[in-house]
Amino acid sequence: MNPEEWITVGRIVAPQGLRGEVRIYPESDFPERFQVPGQRWILRSGAEEPESLDLVSGRFLPTKGLYVVQFAQIGDRTAAESLRGAQLLVAASDRPPLEPGEFHYFDLIGLTVIDQASQSPIGTVVNLLSAGNDLLEVEPCEVPAGSPKKTKRLLIPFVEAIVPVVDLTNQRLEITPPPGLLDL
Repeated sequence: MNPEEWITVGRIVAPQGLRGEVRIYPESDFPERFQVPGQRWILRSGAEEPESLDLVSGRFLPTKGLYVVQFAQIGDRTAAESLRGAQLLVAASDRPPLEPGEFHYFDLIGLTVIDQASQSPIGTVVNLLSAGNDLLEVEPCEVPAGSPKKTKRLLIPFVEAIVPVVDLTNQRLEITPPPGLLDL
């Protein structure tokens, strides 16, 4: 499997009930990927190639932040259990268009975080967490010898006031952190 051809949009975390439904933790802001019937691709744990399944139905559980979906080929709990840990994939060419100021999650991962005022590197984006507003999880840069080393990852609110520049072409984003944000 060529990872550049596929995008993970969710992970199957558990079976739901006895009729083969599965719970999916979404990694996408596009609910149609979990609710609109049609062909889907999954990559089972340890498999090298994705396999096709037909999504029959899906619904969102707002209290859990999960989707419950039914695939045509999965008819009982045992078959659903075999999907635990599998990734739900879409072709990279199937990226929905975005409005200005919107970004795909996976485009942010790996970007270098720069302090806009000093132009000094802060770290690298390693994750995007949802907590009301999205939070960039940033692995701090190596620090020079003798400087106090930050061992904890930084959480930076992904809002325009703090992250005014996202430059995907140059693989960087610039931040204007309020006082104390980087000292946590």
